[in-house]
Amino acid sequence: MHLYAVTDSAWLGERTLAECVEQAVENGATFVQLREKHASTEEIVGLAQTIIPICRAHRVPFLIDDDVEAAKLAGADGVHVGQSDTACAEARRILGPDAIVGVSAQTVEDARAAEEAGADYLGVGALIPTPTKPDAVDVTKDELARICSAVSIPVVGIGGLHAGTLDVLADTGVDGAAVVSAIFAADDIPAATRALAAEIDRVL
Repeated sequence: MHLYAVTDSAWLGERTLAECVEQAVENGATFVQLREKHASTEEIVGLAQTIIPICRAHRVPFLIDDDVEAAKLAGADGVHVGQSDTACAEARRILGPDAIVGVSAQTVEDARAAEEAGADYLGVGALIPTPTKPDAVDVTKDELARICSAVSIPVVGIGGLHAGTLDVLADTGVDGAAVVSAIFAADDIPAATRALAAEIDRVL
């Protein structure tokens, strides 16, 4: 969960998503989530099939955001669902006991409910206001710490995190940072990923 890379093709320009993911996992990303909000299930499956071999080769878990059907069809390692998406228990039923199921949480109550429903980890945020999810409820550093204390499963912070804001994670008990534009909007993805990994090592 250390450096959790969440994709966004809007930042890539002429680059392919597969080559950008490869650069990220070769330089310190330890987890990959395919998050393409405007893509169809068929498009997501197609993208996933270009990325899964890369993640497998680097022993990095690969999840799909929201779309449980796409995760099943593509053979992803699992799915990440929000509070309003396919319920955690339903995702587990469809994908099986060995799948990784992550759940978004903003409160201690959300977190405990997700853990009880069988979540493998929590994504908590947004910690910093971010254009990627402008409607996300902001979570304070204190609330993040309370969530980490309330559950026994790993917690990753998300929302506005980049090399200059990672200090918000210090002393919270969080297991890692999830980033979007800090990797995929970077002109030099290898250098950006290495810098993020080093900063997370320092903060956590």
